[in-house]
Amino acid sequence: MKKPSESYLVAALLSITGGFLDAYTYISRDGVFANAQTGNFARFAICLANGDWDLVIRYFIPILFFVAGVSVAMWICRHTPQSGKLCWEHYSLLLEIALLFFVSWIPSSKLCNICANILVSFTCAIQAESFRRVLGTPFSSTMCTGNLRTASEYLNHFWTEKDLPLLQKSLQYFGIDLLFVLGAVIGTFITKTFQTSATLCCCVILCAVFLAIPRKSPAVPCEP
Repeated sequence: MKKPSESYLVAALLSITGGFLDAYTYISRDGVFANAQTGNFARFAICLANGDWDLVIRYFIPILFFVAGVSVAMWICRHTPQSGKLCWEHYSLLLEIALLFFVSWIPSSKLCNICANILVSFTCAIQAESFRRVLGTPFSSTMCTGNLRTASEYLNHFWTEKDLPLLQKSLQYFGIDLLFVLGAVIGTFITKTFQTSATLCCCVILCAVFLAIPRKSPAVPCEP
């Protein structure tokens, strides 16, 4: 059963937010990509091999907070009454909005930027766990690699089977990644103008996502 939160509009707005936040943390928070944790794992391993223990801790903390963000999203999912007026994704969005609003007030300094990046990692983990599907199929709004792989798979199946719905699926995933790029472009311009307070723009986009999901959504169990 497809949920209202799996609409292409919701996926599009979330992907724009994902790209925006990557540009934001890179430009205004010391050149860090806080959405996905692959870079942190690589830096953690390099610092571990070099014995740079202070940096080991610095890169390990965002990984821990990403895990915590996923856990919080799962907790919200399990404890939201299915008979309520709001679905659990609404509550995840409200938490994301509150966190990004708080980040917008954190000034720029070495220590403050570490705290801001940790909170953005936490926020992106909530988003990644709360919104895992578009039109009934898996996707990610906070990174591009998985979407690119899936788009390429559907494109290859189309070339083999000449089935137009497969091409449509491929274009949908390529579109998600292009929207992520668009979000990064928008985020670059807005962050250069408004610096650390630029996350307020993401709050506005997430409010639009909140409104795009019907408040009385059908009760659908959480994914395992």
